[in-house]
Amino acid sequence: MDCEVRVKSTLTVAILLLGLFFGSAPDRASSSAGPYATDQSVILVGAGDIADCKDLTGAEATAKLLDQLPGTVMAVGDLAYPDGSKENFVCYDKTWGRAKSRTRPAAGNHEFHSAGGTPYFDYFGAAAGDPKTGYYSYELGAWHVVVLNSECQDVGGGDAGSPQEKWLRADLAAHPVACTLAYWHKPLFSSGSAHGNDPTVKALFQALYEANADLVINGHDHDYERFAPQTPDGAADPARGVREFVAGTGGKNHRPFGEPKPNSEIRDATAFGVLKLTLKPGGYDWQFIPEAGKTFTDSGSGNCH
Repeated sequence: MDCEVRVKSTLTVAILLLGLFFGSAPDRASSSAGPYATDQSVILVGAGDIADCKDLTGAEATAKLLDQLPGTVMAVGDLAYPDGSKENFVCYDKTWGRAKSRTRPAAGNHEFHSAGGTPYFDYFGAAAGDPKTGYYSYELGAWHVVVLNSECQDVGGGDAGSPQEKWLRADLAAHPVACTLAYWHKPLFSSGSAHGNDPTVKALFQALYEANADLVINGHDHDYERFAPQTPDGAADPARGVREFVAGTGGKNHRPFGEPKPNSEIRDATAFGVLKLTLKPGGYDWQFIPEAGKTFTDSGSGNCH
């Protein structure tokens, strides 16, 4: 009799354990989406064309926005006007320098007004990548982030087969993640009247497109512009095109637009501000946050390819 009781008790415990095991699995899945849990969302925020030593009003206005925002800061080129000198970076340091410890920068053409961009690389150190190249990549949440150098003539070119383009393709192949973005200074597409489209970076955009990258952020033209997803040839491609933002709104003077380029969805040249990207596993939200006193905003969301 005692033996029978013990067998029944053992069976009862086994059944309970099986029930707990199989019953708890859905609970675990519902409380966390595995590698795609919402708590993996991260913030990337910034702009280009920032601190002009002649007038730091705009750079200070956008620096105050960064003071209030968490996350990694992208400084998207032309950070210290007029010549990217050591003295000019003192002006940058007075404003966006408050976020230096969390900044991952990209070089702009004004940085290379100083030979080799030396003051830029000296200021940011390892955070700016190898000073011989100025391009690098890093991981941010579930995203792979690539930072390129659009001063191609200073780093051996940016066309197909150039060292930078080969590095980019190898880097993308080594990081086949679900979500990828890149930022650099000069945009392939822009409706800005001062610069407009820059075909020198097309091969880099092409490599990103072929790797199913999702977002590109640039500066150079002193305005804000959002494009619909498109191919490197400028054809609309909602299925796997790359969405580009021009965020040359860090504090340098505004410039007017020319004729809108195809696939340009929204444009503004009235407000300094920063582009805030909330990067989630499988998707992203964007928000343009204007300086205090300005009303232009832009926001939306998208899914990774």
